[in-house]
Amino acid sequence: MYQREAASLKEKDAIISTLAITNASVSPLSQEEWSILQEVCTILEPFQEVTVEISAESYVTASMVILLAKGLQKVTVSYQRSATTQQASDLGNSLCANMASRFLRMENNHTLGDATALDPRFKKVAFGDARAADEAFQRIATAAGRVTLSSSEPSQQPDQQEGAGSAAEGSVVWRYFHDRVAGAVSTRNPTADAIMEVQSYLEEPLLPKSSDPLKWWESRATLYPRLTKLMAERLCIVATSVPSERISSKTGQIVLERRNRLKPSKVRELAFLKCIFSHLMLTNVEQQLHMMLF
Repeated sequence: MYQREAASLKEKDAIISTLAITNASVSPLSQEEWSILQEVCTILEPFQEVTVEISAESYVTASMVILLAKGLQKVTVSYQRSATTQQASDLGNSLCANMASRFLRMENNHTLGDATALDPRFKKVAFGDARAADEAFQRIATAAGRVTLSSSEPSQQPDQQEGAGSAAEGSVVWRYFHDRVAGAVSTRNPTADAIMEVQSYLEEPLLPKSSDPLKWWESRATLYPRLTKLMAERLCIVATSVPSERISSKTGQIVLERRNRLKPSKVRELAFLKCIFSHLMLTNVEQQLHMMLF
């Protein structure tokens, strides 16, 4: 809906001129109706932006759901209050009521909460409810304590001792030291290690929003081995199952139906025509314009 109405607004003058020239049996929109359309598009534009951003496939998206949902609610309330037409105000009220119902206790959703907490750009800052944030990190610490590390990850003593020479490694003099090290490694508490990783992670400065959280975790895999393994399971979850290219996209439908046979300029023209024709139902004008294009 938004794309169709936004295209109509963009080509407002062309639509008015075309209707006047062709003497179409369709009443043009009044100035009041154009004002309603403008305010409706202003309210719907953030929803279009969020839909595209959260349906992407080239970056993590689940960790943004809580933030984007809260942003949508705040922006919609602001636009609803500034609306000058009753129709736009009613639309804003309806959207706000539906979001309040659908987004209720979203921060308590374990999947979204854990993904948000494990995103170094957001951590606790993304949560409006401090208790929900604490619970998310408690879940993460508990799960990290259950992570099984390979035998080479918890201890690197053999590598560190290479500088002492092979003779020292086989010496009975060093046997006492090796026994102490083996005992210390075997008695380490996974839960305590996980808690320390979480605390250290929280003390790290927030990553800029434009940075890649996956690269950040990759560079700190040895520092946070348990959290890194947990991150691979929870941060990489996609927020939707539908790519944004196909969501309510007339252009996407045209390109998919006639791919490789249309120039970009023709795609733009056909996308515009579909929007106008579906909105105004001008059969005669459609035939004339198609003849001009082809």
